[in-house]
Amino acid sequence: MVRKHDKRPKARGSAPPRRSPRSGAVWIYGRHAVEAALGNPERRILRLVATEKAASGLRLLVGRRADAPVRELADRATLDRLLERGAVHQGVAVEAMPLPERAMDELGDRADLVVVLDRITDPHNTGAILRSCAAFGAGAVILQDRHSPQATGALAKAASGALEWVSLVRVANLARALDRLKDRGYWIAGLDGDSDRVLGCFPLHAPLALVLGSEGTGLRRLTREACDVRLAIPSARPGLDLNVSNAAAIALYEARRALAG
Repeated sequence: MVRKHDKRPKARGSAPPRRSPRSGAVWIYGRHAVEAALGNPERRILRLVATEKAASGLRLLVGRRADAPVRELADRATLDRLLERGAVHQGVAVEAMPLPERAMDELGDRADLVVVLDRITDPHNTGAILRSCAAFGAGAVILQDRHSPQATGALAKAASGALEWVSLVRVANLARALDRLKDRGYWIAGLDGDSDRVLGCFPLHAPLALVLGSEGTGLRRLTREACDVRLAIPSARPGLDLNVSNAAAIALYEARRALAG
């Protein structure tokens, strides 16, 4: 059943309030993020709100779900009002329940490559890192439960679907989590611009955990001390640091190349 939003004109000078998702739910928006969410049987979808054009391209994915969500046709302005300010929704959004996040013990023996984020708070950076993790086959992203973004719309949009494919593992203490990874045989490699060892020139071994710190401050002391090795990405211009998501993509490429060899 498709419902159309009320088209009656609103009073000039008053914008309708944004409608918050129901308790515990989040809005996911953007074509790739929504397609991935609809294609993930573990994701519980409550509503699909889309323009007529966008909805027509999603019929097959919706039809494959056992729990077909309520579908609502809306114009772009209505979607703008439903979502966070400035959301680039491409005419489609779903209201969905968050995915269950994994515990450290659920990583499994097949995760030969994981990424650990030390206080990276920007959802766009975290989403872009998830996208690179999906591209290079990293099994999980491990991050602190504090000082890290929630898996909501901006992160899902930046991840371009990867939020459905790469597990998020939240921990209370990052240094202890690194020690637990070591106990499971992981080699811990931190990215550190001050290191004299260069990524791509140092042998890497599986299973491997790549650790990235926030831009500016980098790895915190306890995180840095927990690393088995610290590696730098060389730059042609000294003092010019890469965006953390770009650094992650380079590190993941080099790691996957080394592990494949």
